[in-house]
Amino acid sequence: MDDHFGHCESFTLYSIGPDKNIEWTESLPSGQTCGCKSDIASVLRNSGVTLMLAGNMGQGAYNILKMNGIEVIRGCSGTTRDVVELYLKGNLSDSGDGCHEHHGHHEHGAGHQCSH
Repeated sequence: MDDHFGHCESFTLYSIGPDKNIEWTESLPSGQTCGCKSDIASVLRNSGVTLMLAGNMGQGAYNILKMNGIEVIRGCSGTTRDVVELYLKGNLSDSGDGCHEHHGHHEHGAGHQCSH
């Protein structure tokens, strides 16, 4: 899990079956621009994503995801699979904390993943 949505290098998509078991996973690159300035919310929506489990994100990215029908739970940490399993057990809730808005260019971390 990346601590900031805009720094994610990729997203791990999880398909959850009716019995609350993970049926399959897929990796989706995040694109070249930061979260709220990219089209990632519509790409995720068009991929069938309805929930994002994230480390943290700014209010702009949070609002765009919500406008695209994607529920967001912030404040997650650990491996993506562990976080998804915690969610499936009912042990996650949104921290309500957002990142402060950034000004100017910032570097994108390598090897980080966000889960949804």
